[in-house]
Amino acid sequence: MKAAFVGAKSSVEIKNIPIPKVKRGTILVQMRACGLCGSDLEKIYGEYGMKSGRLGHEPAGEIVGVGVQVNDFREGDRVFVHHHVSCSSCYFCLHGSSTMCSFYQKSNIDPCGLSELFLVPRYNIERGGVLKLPNNLTYEAASFIEPLACCLRAINKGRIGLGDNVAIFGAGPTGLMLAALARFRGAGNIILVDYNQFRLDFAKKFGDFNVLNAGDPTLVDTLHHLTEKNGVDVSIVATGNSTAFQNGLKVTRKGGSILLFGVPSKQAEISLDLSNVYANELCIIPSYAASEIETNLSLKILAEGRINMRDLVTHRYSIDRIAEAVREAHEATDAMKVLVTN
Repeated sequence: MKAAFVGAKSSVEIKNIPIPKVKRGTILVQMRACGLCGSDLEKIYGEYGMKSGRLGHEPAGEIVGVGVQVNDFREGDRVFVHHHVSCSSCYFCLHGSSTMCSFYQKSNIDPCGLSELFLVPRYNIERGGVLKLPNNLTYEAASFIEPLACCLRAINKGRIGLGDNVAIFGAGPTGLMLAALARFRGAGNIILVDYNQFRLDFAKKFGDFNVLNAGDPTLVDTLHHLTEKNGVDVSIVATGNSTAFQNGLKVTRKGGSILLFGVPSKQAEISLDLSNVYANELCIIPSYAASEIETNLSLKILAEGRINMRDLVTHRYSIDRIAEAVREAHEATDAMKVLVTN
């Protein structure tokens, strides 16, 4: 079978590898749709700081093999598979930080989501990492479950509420998902900031958002003007660009929050005036990944049609053309969400 792996610097390659064997307590899934994520691109083009180097963590597909002692699933079931699951019982899990669980990174599908077939371990199955899809939800729509879940967790951590002014730095797929969820939560003025003019134009069509070019020298002044000089209640940094984080510090109101969502490169550093953070009671909140709580809620939102993600998809590629898909997503000259289908 074919699977995608990180190749030499800034490249991806397809390898023909053996199909994983179905063992006791495991299931084999044929990938039908898997989105490319910013963290995938960071693994290929950047300096990814997390432990896992596997590509593809947004897979939806059909179960084609079921091991003994698997009672809740059968061949033919349509499913979404979460690549990481927590133990639900350690100190971190019991204190609401399940993505910090030591078992979270250890759990994963084999070989990856960007593969024709992949094996789901018993650990993931038993801890709620596999969700059955309702008949009205397509595989493509289901591939949004994981990224939308990550956005849900971030929005909840940022405590975005009714009438809030929100600035989102990064108008890519996750930036627009965050914007849609912020609107769903009742945010008032939502401002998207990006260097990419295609994505800014796309954002205007996607929703009722203000859009600003990150390269505009009057960016900070304009953001203050749009918020009656108060600053935004929450800045969401949906990019690994450190300048976006620094701009977030500048435009967030006193007592507001900066939500760090985008994947920074390993050992990325900035100069931070702690006295400014202290005097203005700025709250810096990182949000990494999602748990089974958010994936189940994400599935419900998508199945009920509360938020339509289909319009975000601009490109679809077969796994044979993964190099093109990755390049398209990275360059983003005319791309928003890029899917790999099988």
